[in-house]
Formats: sequence, structure tokens, C-alpha cells
Amino acid sequence: MDFWGIGFGEILVILVIALIVLGPARVAEFGKMLGKMVRSLKQATSDLTSQITKEMEEQEKKRPPQ
Repeated sequence: MDFWGIGFGEILVILVIALIVLGPARVAEFGKMLGKMVRSLKQATSDLTSQITKEMEEQEKKRPPQ
């Protein structure tokens, strides 16, 4: 498993350190917040992609046939 160039062992070490520093309740809150951020980023990316596709289709309709 490779997540942004970080292996599974490295992710596990980061999670253990976060658990020690923040505590279990704050790690859960952070995970929930991170999940919401990722979800909104995916939605924004999807919206941008659909808008670009829509505008490209409109430009193709406006262009005269060759």
C-alpha cells in the first residue's frame, strides 16, 4: 500500500504518535474532520471537471464544422 509515497509502516507510526500526543478522542475528531475535507475536495474536483466538460461541449457546438 502506497499513499502519497508513504508506506503502511510509516502511516502506522504516524497514527501511533498522533494517538499518544492527541489522545483517542482528539484523533477521532481529527479523522472525522479529515474525512469531511477529503469529501469536499472530491466534490469540488468533480464539480470543476463537469463544468470544464460542459464548457468544452458548448465551444464544440459554437465552432463551425470543418
